[in-house]
Amino acid sequence: MSFIQENLLLVVVFIASGAMLAWQVFGARLSKMKPITTLGVTRLINSANPVLLDLREAKEYEGGSLPNAVHIPLSQLKERAGELGKLTSRPLVAYCERGQRTRGAVATLAALGFRDMYHLAGGIRAWKEAGLPVVRA
Repeated sequence: MSFIQENLLLVVVFIASGAMLAWQVFGARLSKMKPITTLGVTRLINSANPVLLDLREAKEYEGGSLPNAVHIPLSQLKERAGELGKLTSRPLVAYCERGQRTRGAVATLAALGFRDMYHLAGGIRAWKEAGLPVVRA
């Protein structure tokens, strides 16, 4: 017990870092939005006609997007969510530049009624690096 008292800061750091690691492992599994690779997206496009949702801001979008993607910047998603209302029966693949911002859209998309949601791992950068088609705005 004296070790804990003498090294309280070390113990707190140990517990906090363990919790962060656990969240990365288990949090992704609990998320309503599952990661999907570029190959997975290609298969989904060929089999299930998913909604491809580009969440990047306008300047980023000018560099090109996935074919037939719907562009609604993450910053405008709550205001423009109604545009997706009729598409909730289809699978949804959300993406941004690197795949980090898409998780911020989960609650809004789930509230709309989307149940089969994915986020493109690595974002559009991974898509481009795989040599897959990009259309210019």
